[in-house]
Amino acid sequence: MISRVRVWLNRTYAENVFFMDQLRRNPGDRAVEIHATHGDPDSPVLAAADTAELEPEGLSPAAYVEYALTQCERRGIDVFVPRLHQAAIVAHRAEFEAAGTALLAPPPEAVAVFHDKVIAYEAVQAIGVPVPPWWRVRSADELVAVVDELEARGYRACFKPASGAGGVGFRVITRAPFSLTQLSGFPSPYVPLGLVLDALREAEEPVDWLVMPRLEQPEVSVDCLTGTDNRIRLAVGRTKNGRRRGFTLHEQWLEPARRIAEGFGLHHLSNIQFRMLGERPVLMDVNTRPAGGLHQLSLCGLNVPWAAVRLALGEDPGEMTPPFLGQDYTVVSGPRPLLPVTLPQQHADVPTAALGAVPAPARSVEARTATGART
Repeated sequence: MISRVRVWLNRTYAENVFFMDQLRRNPGDRAVEIHATHGDPDSPVLAAADTAELEPEGLSPAAYVEYALTQCERRGIDVFVPRLHQAAIVAHRAEFEAAGTALLAPPPEAVAVFHDKVIAYEAVQAIGVPVPPWWRVRSADELVAVVDELEARGYRACFKPASGAGGVGFRVITRAPFSLTQLSGFPSPYVPLGLVLDALREAEEPVDWLVMPRLEQPEVSVDCLTGTDNRIRLAVGRTKNGRRRGFTLHEQWLEPARRIAEGFGLHHLSNIQFRMLGERPVLMDVNTRPAGGLHQLSLCGLNVPWAAVRLALGEDPGEMTPPFLGQDYTVVSGPRPLLPVTLPQQHADVPTAALGAVPAPARSVEARTATGART
């Protein structure tokens, strides 16, 4: 009898309730038990898991590794999908393997390259992948000089933290003064240059920003599954253009993504994002983790989370190509159950409605949590 697989997701995005759903609906009908931990007791991933715990707050990366090892040993975890403190965790891969746990994450060298966007851009540029012009900025004077240069080239300047994920801290700079225009609609990423400069000059600590041209749509996120032999098993692009989403296998997106994933050893799941600079695609970002929207590939007949778990367990799924490309779709919010206010250490399975992506006559609609979709 084939034993069940025990998978742990730590402090992951709300959208990964769909990742968990796909693990349970695996094509081999293998039993999967999911453990989830989070700092927010109202995270829907806790309610979706078979067992759940609140994570302790304030742990250093080193202390978190000890906490994670204890979880793996106590819970009998077969595959650990780390998001929080990924860099510290993968540096201790041998200790997790000794505890019987496989890490579904790249090696520490690959994680280190893509933790800092400046280092990442330099590294991928060296292997021939196009990147946008960029500057590292730490002061108001540096920002003014870069914005002037970008605008002289005909670009609109934007900035984001040199390290970070999920679009946190992304802003677009405008010369328009702050006015009721900024207060009459929904909050936008546009910020007046004068306000940014004032904030920088009053700040007690320097910032560390990457400043570049505002890139244009479409945005294409290439989901990659890569073996420990540095060979791609799967690469499929998910396109975004406003509300409209779709899929692509065009080599202008897939070829540079493969070059990055294989060249830097982005083992297991990664997500490599591109946008347009003029008429050509350029790299926007590289995530060394499963994308929040990975489950959308189910619209192409793929169960990528399960293939990744199999690969982590040493069961090579082989090269995968989608049997078809799903029709265009959009994403909408939908309800997911939460745990009672008091979080139990273990709880029975919570019955949930099937809220994954479903086809409609004109498009496919995918339920997502109200926290917003991630790539």
